[in-house]
Amino acid sequence: MISKSFAILFYLKKRTGVEQQTLPVYLRITVDGERKDIHTKQFWEQERWNKQAQRAKGTNESSRTLNAYLDALERDVQNARLRLTEAGLQVTVSEIEKILTGQEEKQRTLLQVFKEHNDKIAALVDMDYAEGTIERYKTTLDHTRRFIEWKYGKEDIELKSLTFEFVSDMEFWLKSARKCGHNSAIKYIANLRKIINICLKNGWLPKDPFYGFKMTKRDVVREYLSEEELQRLANKKFAVDRISQVRDIFLFSCYTGLAFIDVFNLTRERISKGVDGNQWIFTFRQKTDTSTRIPLLPQAQVILERYRSHSKCAANNKAFPVLSNQKMNSYLKEIADLCGIAKTLTYHIARHTFATTVTLNNDVPIESVSKMLGHKSIKITQHYAKIIDKKVSNDMQLLAEKMELKAIEGLQ
Repeated sequence: MISKSFAILFYLKKRTGVEQQTLPVYLRITVDGERKDIHTKQFWEQERWNKQAQRAKGTNESSRTLNAYLDALERDVQNARLRLTEAGLQVTVSEIEKILTGQEEKQRTLLQVFKEHNDKIAALVDMDYAEGTIERYKTTLDHTRRFIEWKYGKEDIELKSLTFEFVSDMEFWLKSARKCGHNSAIKYIANLRKIINICLKNGWLPKDPFYGFKMTKRDVVREYLSEEELQRLANKKFAVDRISQVRDIFLFSCYTGLAFIDVFNLTRERISKGVDGNQWIFTFRQKTDTSTRIPLLPQAQVILERYRSHSKCAANNKAFPVLSNQKMNSYLKEIADLCGIAKTLTYHIARHTFATTVTLNNDVPIESVSKMLGHKSIKITQHYAKIIDKKVSNDMQLLAEKMELKAIEGLQ
């Protein structure tokens, strides 16, 4: 913010009624009519002072030393004014004095704020945040740190230095240097956006570096199991119990749509009679904290009963002996090979399979599917509907029959 007027004055200050051989040299800073007099800690004789030039007379060593000191002090004042202007802050005599005396508020940095945010949400893990959320923010922080080192050769960057260029260059760096796909890069940028929003709300940033930046994700084809693959998986006999358990838990999600973390946390108390007298799951999706109510299909009930007496389930009051997500995915790759499924099988494919093969492909209304999946918006569920060929085929078959009927009626 540019001031209307700005002036610097050096002068000798006299004390009324006191005879002094040397007088203190003062600096007067005036901004928009407001002034501040600051003692420079220097003294000089009045007869050797050039009032018009505001400097010591003469070219001897003592005069040159004082004048050099005053020149440096004037530069410091101008630099302080420039710092405030570039940061978009109000230029005032008090703010300039704070900078000159080293009392200005320490500038916050991006990684400092980012780490403080991560520490806070880590303290709320399993309460307000899932472990996966914490890990995603940790990864984003690491990416941001590496980007700053790459672009600026620094360990951190002041908030006031953040610009649109910073954001757009980081997106480019994520895609080029880190080999992130478009949607992955946008997810990291979205995490960074949350940190920037915190800074804006606290008044630590004068303007939004994200202004004008578009964070649009691209539609991706979601992998899921076909009905034939699902049956092949269900019918396969495994020699190792651990692999059979992983298969069963994965199938349970195929028949219920539950995400990994929700199956991991599922207890028997969450399963009870619903409005129709049958067994339902009543739980909350940890990712979105939304209520989810799912009627259990017969296939899911059979799997659930299989683990009713399992020792680990009884000890932990859990429905299933679920391994870590990493171990589950590792076993699922092995299971896919054993079943002859030529897809990269991950646990999340179970959720996609429920949305497509199990429900939408069997004409379950999309509104019901959306509620069972715990989606906050039906638009999210519509992504699954886009990839259902059977639905398109049925709709077009009905259209073909109507057009054929009209053609016949036209001939009569």
